Amino acid sequence: MGQLVAGVDSSTQSCKVIIYDPESGNIVRSGSAGHPRGTEVSADAWWQAFCEASGKAGGLGDVDAISVGGQQHGMVTLDTDGNLVRDALLWNDTRSATAASKLTEELGAQVWAEACGSVPVASLTVSKVRWMADNEPESLRRTAAICLPHDYLSWRISGSSDISSLTTDRSDASGTGYLDLRTAEYHDDLFAYALRVSRDEAQRIYRPRVVAPFEAAAEVMRSIEEIGLKAGTIIGAGCGDNAGAALGLGLKTGEASMSLGTSGAVAVVSDQPVWDRTGVVTGFMDATGNWLPLACTLNGAPVISRTADLLGVDFDRFDDLALSVSDSAGLELVPYFEGERTPNLPNATASLSGITFENWDPEHIAHVAVQSLAELMVGAVQAVSRCGTPVTRVSLIGGGARSRAVQHIFPEVLGIDVDFPAPAEYVALGAAKQAAHLL
Repeated sequence: MGQLVAGVDSSTQSCKVIIYDPESGNIVRSGSAGHPRGTEVSADAWWQAFCEASGKAGGLGDVDAISVGGQQHGMVTLDTDGNLVRDALLWNDTRSATAASKLTEELGAQVWAEACGSVPVASLTVSKVRWMADNEPESLRRTAAICLPHDYLSWRISGSSDISSLTTDRSDASGTGYLDLRTAEYHDDLFAYALRVSRDEAQRIYRPRVVAPFEAAAEVMRSIEEIGLKAGTIIGAGCGDNAGAALGLGLKTGEASMSLGTSGAVAVVSDQPVWDRTGVVTGFMDATGNWLPLACTLNGAPVISRTADLLGVDFDRFDDLALSVSDSAGLELVPYFEGERTPNLPNATASLSGITFENWDPEHIAHVAVQSLAELMVGAVQAVSRCGTPVTRVSLIGGGARSRAVQHIFPEVLGIDVDFPAPAEYVALGAAKQAAHLL
């Protein structure tokens, strides 16, 4: 066994840590720990979960490099001493929906799309920045740096308390709403506009330095005894979760990941930037130097899990029910339980219609839950394809992809080639592959 590296996936729900052997391509060991529920949490909880997950993975004493993949868009605010100003607002916190609408109305969707590849929606960091400016001026006054979840965790791992040493990568930063999609440089004017201050005033708030793909971001400054991490361990640029999954899967141009986790996401590798003036597709960058246009839904695997809870069955029994009928027999579910992003309806709710005595039973309810989720993801695929990046193949991953009903119903509804890779922590694996390049 040669040198080992660590890959981290700090997701909405949990932190996963894998120890990876680049020479053999094998995952040597792994560990995980849960994150607090909610859409507003203390960023310090991510550090605690990372330490717990690292311990469960047998410690990091034998790794020479580490890289962090993480949930995108969240807003982490720090003061001049590196202390947290307020709890982080996560991507799925929709209180910034009104702020997003105002930003779009004020400058126009075309301005935002052509500058950043994204039109403001509630999930983007720029919308949360505007929300804070309008609703928490005292928090804004104390804020000296704004960063993303993976930026914060990488910084904590480094052991630095200097906010000027914060770093990010192009894939995650391209989801802020104030990064140039062509150059990977910040749009200072748009950042200032969101803050409602002058460009000079905005300069006082530090934004992390953007590290190029496969370059080192920092080194661990001092050993972290509780998890065995050595001083001098190289820290990679890190990446957004969807870019990490694409890297872990080894996707090529035209190939997409479809992730069914807390949310649903379709991300296709493109060799050119993508602009969607409707705002449905976000023109992210990836972790390799390409682009990763993405359409995301607020509703994902919980559509299935909560329906199983409603029916009082476990997942195996749920799959049996859903597969025992060939269709929904006219039962229709609009699965906007959390509002929705694709289409952009943050205040929408779910609805069930077409109910008859023939379809009002557990079998058809289970079937329509899977079918409606598949149809929601079809909309995401079509949105990306309309931007000139046709999807030729989909790799279906995430917790929801393990469902037998999903594996049977999704290919029928999607109508394109669908792969079901072996279950794995692909975001953490992508981060580990990124770390391996540093050796």
